Amino acid sequence: MNLGIQQQLFITIGATSGLGLATAKALVEEQARIIVVGRNKEALLTLQQQYPEQVEIVEGDITEEATQQQLYALIAERTIHGMLINAGGPPAKTFLETTLEDWDTAYQQILRWKVAVTKQFIPLFIKNGYGRIVYIESASVKQPMENLVLSNSLRVAVTGFVKTLSQEIAKSGVTLNILAPGPHDTPAIKRVYQKKSEQTGIAFDEVKLQGIKQIPVGTLGQANDFAALATWLLSPASKFITGQTIAVDGGTVKGIFG
Repeated sequence: MNLGIQQQLFITIGATSGLGLATAKALVEEQARIIVVGRNKEALLTLQQQYPEQVEIVEGDITEEATQQQLYALIAERTIHGMLINAGGPPAKTFLETTLEDWDTAYQQILRWKVAVTKQFIPLFIKNGYGRIVYIESASVKQPMENLVLSNSLRVAVTGFVKTLSQEIAKSGVTLNILAPGPHDTPAIKRVYQKKSEQTGIAFDEVKLQGIKQIPVGTLGQANDFAALATWLLSPASKFITGQTIAVDGGTVKGIFG
């Protein structure tokens, strides 16, 4: 599929594993250039070695201002065409298991850095009259998931600011959308199943099997399929879509507007 993004430059945050990594690879396979940000140096270098002409790396924790500034400096005068904003979430916990420190940390992990990075780069997109930003959140913004109270709560705040901003700059040529993945065959869902196994005493494999049975399509999602949609949203073809939160969940969200 030719999405018209050859030689375009994208920032890909949290793209060293799972859905983020699959999207990063999909972008370079469309002949785009990417700057990958992450803490896992080995994973960053592996991706760069696979696509040496297309991949630049920024090693660091994107929730920290120093890494954000390093990324901004790397862009310099270059034109960026899109951003994938993604990072791991807080640990699986019930409300009663959480502490106030957990909530403070989750605010930093889920919300604050995304606001900071968006505020930093949005003016560049607006100046260029074009941009695509895709945030990877969770289907929990449409239907809360058990044992994920921190994620359930703070990811909703992300959808609120993204929707509001998309309306404020709708005529600028810049679009912002959220992908809300349900259970995919990635490390993230394994942590959820592990938590359930610890709570119930049921073996991990049995918990996983029970979880898959609850997915209407009958299987876990695949990262490559998710990446195809993410890459399309990062392309010029998605110009009439903005401010949307799209569940990619195999039918697990039961609401009419899921």
